[in-house]
Amino acid sequence: MLLSMEELLQSNMFAIHAIAAAGSVAIGTSLVHPFDTLKTLSQVSSVSGKGFAAQQVLDRVRSVSGNLGVYSGLGWSALGRVPGLAARFGVFELLSAFYKDGREDKYVYVSEAIFAGIAGGALEAFVNSPFELFKLRSQVSSVSLIQNSASDATRLATSPVNGRLLPGYMANKNAWDNTLGLLSTLRSKHPNMIGALKEYPWLMTGSGKPPPVCDVKRPLDIVSLEGWQALWRGLRAGIARDCIFGGIFFSSWQSIHIAMLDWKAVEMDPPPRFYEEVGPISPLASSLAAGFSGTIAAAISHCFDTAKTRSQCTVIPKYISMERSLLKWQLPGQRFERITGIHPADRSILLRGLWLRMARCGIGSFAIVGGYYFAVDHLMPK
Repeated sequence: MLLSMEELLQSNMFAIHAIAAAGSVAIGTSLVHPFDTLKTLSQVSSVSGKGFAAQQVLDRVRSVSGNLGVYSGLGWSALGRVPGLAARFGVFELLSAFYKDGREDKYVYVSEAIFAGIAGGALEAFVNSPFELFKLRSQVSSVSLIQNSASDATRLATSPVNGRLLPGYMANKNAWDNTLGLLSTLRSKHPNMIGALKEYPWLMTGSGKPPPVCDVKRPLDIVSLEGWQALWRGLRAGIARDCIFGGIFFSSWQSIHIAMLDWKAVEMDPPPRFYEEVGPISPLASSLAAGFSGTIAAAISHCFDTAKTRSQCTVIPKYISMERSLLKWQLPGQRFERITGIHPADRSILLRGLWLRMARCGIGSFAIVGGYYFAVDHLMPK
């Protein structure tokens, strides 16, 4: 008989399971974070027909940030994974309880696990997106040479106008002269039109390239330059990735679990009528099944992971987003690419970092599930 929520809280079972889940997620994330860093840098450094091998990326990280550079962004990753996985598994458990309600055989079928995993993945993508952005910017900074802050301070002191520009931008005199030349032909009743235009930083910078990603990595810098909507950049690709991952992960895990129960039931006499009568599967077998399911799910959803990663590695200032909105700018690519957030220029590199992500998700799923079972076994009162 299931305990009510009040009884669950009073018996400290909820706290024990929450601590075990959070601890296992933190440990599993720390264990596989170097794979994630190499995977991310392989994806963002690739161009059409060219890319860097994992060893080349690792050598670059070591030369710039040292051996600990592969752990750049670990804090943001752990902060995002805990609520993200809580949303994924929480939605799955709620829908599973709904499916099993009123059944004589309290079990979830594979088709139901697919839809529950898709729903959990959609919520996970929304919750985890800002933390993924902060993590990615930190990882990219680990291979970027840091600019001399002293020279930047000197530049701002000698040219106060630059202090009002967008972060990472420099005044473009040619663009400024061209703008004034175009506006000089118009009638103006403003007493100081040139001074007023200097208050708009994009007129001072012209149409130059945005600042590099390594200069816009702190949350305050991201929000001030790109706006709050930047925290959910690449959400379409993220939802497609996590929905596919969640559906494949839980359905594969459930299929393997059913197969193991059937195998265990063969030796039972008399044969059990329901799966509940078979008994639980060993924690090691369940952890191995989760690791295998995570590897398969990562392989199938990897294209959307590359699309989301490259989207978040692009700096788009607020004024450019406003111009696109006013001009009703349409996303490039075919209909499927526009819906899922895949840029057509990335078609040939969507599989970059595939093996690294498969290793990360497989080992991470095994560590998280195994760590959870281990923690619960030692924390629960005997």
